[in-house]
Amino acid sequence: LRMGVTTIRNVGGQGHQPQEARQAMRYGAFRGPRLLTCGLIISATAPGGRFYGAMYREADGPDDVRRAVREQLRAGADYIKVMTTGARSNELEDPEPTQFTDAEFAALVEESHRMGVRVAAHAEGLDGVQAAIRNGMDTIEHGMYLNQCPELLGEMARNGQVLVPTLTGYYWMGGIPDAVDPAAATPHPHMLPGLVDLAHHNLAQGSLSMRAAREAGVGIAVGSDAEAPEGNSTALELVRMIHHGLPAGEALRSATAIAAEAIGLDDRLGTIQPNKLADLLVVDGDAVREPDLLLDRERIRLVLQLGQPVAGAGVRYGVPATESS
Repeated sequence: LRMGVTTIRNVGGQGHQPQEARQAMRYGAFRGPRLLTCGLIISATAPGGRFYGAMYREADGPDDVRRAVREQLRAGADYIKVMTTGARSNELEDPEPTQFTDAEFAALVEESHRMGVRVAAHAEGLDGVQAAIRNGMDTIEHGMYLNQCPELLGEMARNGQVLVPTLTGYYWMGGIPDAVDPAAATPHPHMLPGLVDLAHHNLAQGSLSMRAAREAGVGIAVGSDAEAPEGNSTALELVRMIHHGLPAGEALRSATAIAAEAIGLDDRLGTIQPNKLADLLVVDGDAVREPDLLLDRERIRLVLQLGQPVAGAGVRYGVPATESS
């Protein structure tokens, strides 16, 4: 919140920690951004379920998948996250085949959309991306090889499905230094050398896919898939997207208007219009010409949430306001 982010979508956490944090904010324990959570990530029985522990809810068969969706909604999830493929951050998983059958995917999407919530698809291999598109999932997370299959990007554009490139995740896993954040040059402690090399490859492919998605007319939303110092992972991802070829104005839209569309809150957030919530950011400078300023806490002058000043250089932090909607 102090870095100007008033809404976040948490796409995976240990157990119910995101819901617990959200509830603490609602009780007034501390102020933070509006928080959407997927609950546990729904996965087939796979090595990732052992590797990531309490992040996953493993399910097998259409009925169990449907029950897993209902369990997340009962626990307070705002949307559903599914592993269409394995994760390349786990050396035991192969992210090329899909994790579920089409019958299982169909049950998950049908139940989610029937209950009025969106579906975020972890999709790395192209089979998983294709399954996510075919089954009507709303956002494609990662999709780093989409540049190799332009027809899939065309389908995404026609369907209004959004790509979240997550470039910072590859920087983080690969310990890739850059001019934006030299401190990022330390690989994640759980990454084996082969996975570090793979992160470098995925960054190159991911940046190609982001540019190809732009050319195809696919909506692109900001999402970092990584932590960053000073709570600036969103701004860091935005700056890196610009570095990898997304025009600055479009990158800012990916963090505002398109991001709001991706999470289904564009009727209330993402643009400055009458009857929308007054979540506003005032910065010292022109963020289109100098996007790096979003990484500097001193240049985040004022953050308004629901029309109230809540953060920014020199702003005292008060008691959270309540949102009626």
